[in-house]
Amino acid sequence: MSWLYLFLVVGAALAIGRIVFQLKKLREQPVDDWDAKLIERMRRGGADPFRPVDVDFFLAMPSETAASHVAQSLTGEGFRVDVRPVADSAEQPFSVHAVKSMHLNADGIRAVSVRLREVAVGQGGRYDGWTAGRASEG
Repeated sequence: MSWLYLFLVVGAALAIGRIVFQLKKLREQPVDDWDAKLIERMRRGGADPFRPVDVDFFLAMPSETAASHVAQSLTGEGFRVDVRPVADSAEQPFSVHAVKSMHLNADGIRAVSVRLREVAVGQGGRYDGWTAGRASEG
């Protein structure tokens, strides 16, 4: 009977070791980073990383009141903001479009995305992502 327990303990240890090894291997794989990929694609397309670009951020909000509150908050943080009704969305019928001139770097975009996600969720909405336009003058 003691050999059976020893065999089970060794088998469990091997299984746990294999799981730990696989998790470590997964952690070392490069992260699929949508922001960095989009920025790299834009740079290959001619965007100058040393010039600010107008970056458009989008949030979906459940009410005009929530959208106005978010717009006011973002205006105070240096964004140019407009709010529009969205006819084909019953769940989030208002869209907040926020524009900020900034350099195209993944860390900066991620930081703004985290902030906008917090603002949107705080008002019952959602953050829908970003895109970038042409370089800003100046």
